[in-house]
Amino acid sequence: MHQETLKTIVAELEDLLAGRSLGRIFQLSPTSLVIDFHLRQDGLLFISVEPAAPRLYLVKRGVRELERNAISPSPFAQALHAMLGGAAVVSVTKDEVERIVRFHFAAPSEVVERPLTTMVAQLTGRSANLFLLDGDQRIVHALRRPMGEGQQLNEIYQPPPQSIARVSREPIIPLGSFQTMSEAAAEHYRQLETDDEFKHAAAKLREQVRREISKREKLRANLQKDLVDHGDADTHKRLGDLLLANIANAKRAGDRVTLTDYYSEGQPDLELTIDENKSLQEAAADAFSRYGKAKRAVGEIKERLTLVERELDELKKKQTGLEEAIARGDESILTRIAEGKQKTTARAKAKESKNIPGTRRYRSSDGYEVIVGRTARDNDNLTFRVARPNDLWLHAGDYPGSHVIVRNANRRELPQRTVIEAAQLAAKFSQAGNDSKVIIHYTPRKFLSKPKGSAPGLVRMSTFKAIAVEPAENIERIM
Repeated sequence: MHQETLKTIVAELEDLLAGRSLGRIFQLSPTSLVIDFHLRQDGLLFISVEPAAPRLYLVKRGVRELERNAISPSPFAQALHAMLGGAAVVSVTKDEVERIVRFHFAAPSEVVERPLTTMVAQLTGRSANLFLLDGDQRIVHALRRPMGEGQQLNEIYQPPPQSIARVSREPIIPLGSFQTMSEAAAEHYRQLETDDEFKHAAAKLREQVRREISKREKLRANLQKDLVDHGDADTHKRLGDLLLANIANAKRAGDRVTLTDYYSEGQPDLELTIDENKSLQEAAADAFSRYGKAKRAVGEIKERLTLVERELDELKKKQTGLEEAIARGDESILTRIAEGKQKTTARAKAKESKNIPGTRRYRSSDGYEVIVGRTARDNDNLTFRVARPNDLWLHAGDYPGSHVIVRNANRRELPQRTVIEAAQLAAKFSQAGNDSKVIIHYTPRKFLSKPKGSAPGLVRMSTFKAIAVEPAENIERIM
């Protein structure tokens, strides 16, 4: 608070507070108080020693509002009430060259054992503080932790040196159309708080949108990599056709097979590596199986890429609109964007499982929900009551551990990366969690049954596959 502004406010307070007794005290924050001096329509005294904006002026607030916003009184507030309750203000003064205001109190004439007491509002930047002094000007209480010599308890009070008392860079607050400087200051700081709230809300929304864009860009990169990893489905089909066409004339030597490439100009020879324990028909069947999987996977990946691109486009439009709103200082659009995000989040949560007791929940890199049981009974509940028939079930092969479920609402083949991430969780939350590699069994939930009378957590699998993974918990946790 600027020296000139503070000088004007102190002059106003000198006239209003003389002879007034201290009443109720409301602590609004660890560094701010509101004191009732029974001024009625003139308001209540507000003092803040927050280092970023120390200030002092009268405010007009209702008692009920103050009671709702007040926090528990600090030891300083309690001491202020105990020492000055009922005491009257003798004078209010400001130090000539420093932003220090002194409130001098005198106890009622019948309380002779309580001498003159002073409350010092030290509005000096990072050394800002509120002190209670006894009749000898010794510090008996401080609102904040004191700094430096002459600022400690039981010392005679001394203003802080200029090296500690930061010079105020605030402008002189103009009186304008207001009747008192307190009213002008109250409006000035209210507007600053409103501006700070706007900046905070804008920064928060800006960061939220940036994170959403980053998340979609990461997912897009992963999907594009998956598209490349699956390769060209037609290549697998071509290989299967070639193997069948060469059954009669293929030359085999161990795992090396030489075929005639009937689909290339000049029909050159083509050498392949095929497991020597497999026939050409079996190898062709494997190629056609890879063709089917790649075709399905590529279709699903392209569909998800289209969705991600659409979401990215919407988010970038939102980002542009947000930046324009921030530049204009438009609070209404910030509110609409925040409300829109809350609705989107609510819809996303509605698609996920509700909170399931006894489980941990995750989201795979491909966006699939992964649920991990905790105890044996939690595992039973997760597997036989929560999981759906086409959800993927995983468990450590030879060790006790958590049941893991991957939600598969669209009933399509899950991405291999998601299977690996879920398997790593199953390994992590098993008794083999510290091993370098763990065998994990996995199968759709529909291939599980519960043996009659068996212990909690025990299941029977009619069919399953196995995968060896390193225990890990490295995907997003859904809290």
